[in-house]
Amino acid sequence: QTRMQSLQPEPAARYRNVLEALWRIARTEGVWRPMRGMNITATGAGPAHALYFACYEKLKKTLSDVIHAGGNSHVANGAAGCVATLLHDAAMNPAEVVKQRMQMYNSPYQRVTDCVRAVWHNEGAGAFYRSYTTQLTMNIPFQAIHFMTYEFLQEQLNPHRQYNPGSHVVSGACAGAVAAAATTPLDVCKTLLNTQESLALSSNISGHITGMANAFRTVYQVGGVTAYFRGVQARVIYQMPSTAIAWSVYEFFKYILTKRQEERRAGK
Repeated sequence: QTRMQSLQPEPAARYRNVLEALWRIARTEGVWRPMRGMNITATGAGPAHALYFACYEKLKKTLSDVIHAGGNSHVANGAAGCVATLLHDAAMNPAEVVKQRMQMYNSPYQRVTDCVRAVWHNEGAGAFYRSYTTQLTMNIPFQAIHFMTYEFLQEQLNPHRQYNPGSHVVSGACAGAVAAAATTPLDVCKTLLNTQESLALSSNISGHITGMANAFRTVYQVGGVTAYFRGVQARVIYQMPSTAIAWSVYEFFKYILTKRQEERRAGK
């Protein structure tokens, strides 16, 4: 996804589709090259998702009781998702910066620690949060669409809201696909802010691309309207299993913990 969203890639890093990109990267740069940045992503994902789902569940219940007591409110679901995103992205943004810089073509970084030190030394701590506002601008509508779509599909596929792995996987995958496709232009701008592509910087007088408005202008100047949808296929393919797994795991542990609480109460 990061490679395909590059605005002015090197000739050797131009790809027509996701499968070709994976094949060429693995063949020319090594089988493990597509996995670069996985360790820093995994490190950030743990605390980020813990904050994310804990905040979502608490706010969803609180807001639903206020807006539609005893029922499900799509407004409450969307609002809870938006607030949860603030905490999730605060924990995840630095890891995303490092991951994307390591994934760029001819990246000079071999290890996560090398990338972190170089960014800190050359650009300062603020570089890890340069795309934070854009990340929020992208993820707030993404999560609002994501959560509302998931909850809507659950109402259709699982109206009694019981633990049903199949419905959780399908609802999660579809919700992720819809939200990913709708917010791809913002993701392209976020990638540009994180990577600070040298070829794109040549069109920027300040030397650094900062802020969503600047990123949007640069994307248009370099690639036109179609550049906003670079990597949309890769983004959807990435998000579908990601959200399907996240929701199925979340619902599984929610079911287990709820069941244990009920058993404890029954035992008393």
